[in-house]
Amino acid sequence: MFGSNKRKIKKLDSLQRKGLSLISMMKPKSVIAEQYRTIRTNIQFSMVDQDLKSLVVTSSGPWEGKSTVSVNLASVFADQGKKVLLVDADLRKPTLQRTFGLNNSEGLTTLLTSQNKEAADVISQIEGTKLFALPSGPIPPNPSELLNSNRMTALIGKLEQAFDIIIYDMPPITSVTDAQIMSTKTDGVIFVIRHGVSRKAAVHHAKELLEMVNANILGVVFNGVDSNSYSPYDYYGYGYGYGAKSEGDA
Repeated sequence: MFGSNKRKIKKLDSLQRKGLSLISMMKPKSVIAEQYRTIRTNIQFSMVDQDLKSLVVTSSGPWEGKSTVSVNLASVFADQGKKVLLVDADLRKPTLQRTFGLNNSEGLTTLLTSQNKEAADVISQIEGTKLFALPSGPIPPNPSELLNSNRMTALIGKLEQAFDIIIYDMPPITSVTDAQIMSTKTDGVIFVIRHGVSRKAAVHHAKELLEMVNANILGVVFNGVDSNSYSPYDYYGYGYGYGAKSEGDA
């Protein structure tokens, strides 16, 4: 369905990107890239008895790195040979179009509001990889209603048939209900906390909001950590949470 898609993204080393830091692809041998691979492994082990198809990535507030985590996780899953779709479901402050140099005139909102558009028409593939990207499309006046619609549920089902894993980059959970809504439609939630930015009260509140809708919280990415300040066990993220030092925001 998507293998013959003519919408190709040039290899990232040839793009003049102004978006997020895709360290796992640009510097695959770096320590940061290895941390994302560790996170990938931990996610897979957390769902060892279930078929993990869809993930929501969110945070308690802005500037915690959830979009950077989303794009790097998608990249390292694709490195395994999986067919991965990264969806910019942040319909308020989208970033994916800048990361990959995409035209955001069409995207997720187009699929949810147009009867004539197919997913293959607005999904692009990074050349030479199994990583695909679906931008947000035009910012709508009613993001929560669109994400909570029957059309969104149907689209999720179609995408899960076409891809091995789908990662949805969502807005911060304490700001709007979008991540709550999507957590009820997907297999699991990855919660991003940024060292020195996240506030304890906001993190607790965000966790309560997810638990309120029975979200399957797979774990926490502790982002922006100086690895020199932590033991090797903290560095690799054992226990409830995954360690990651990344660049960028969102």
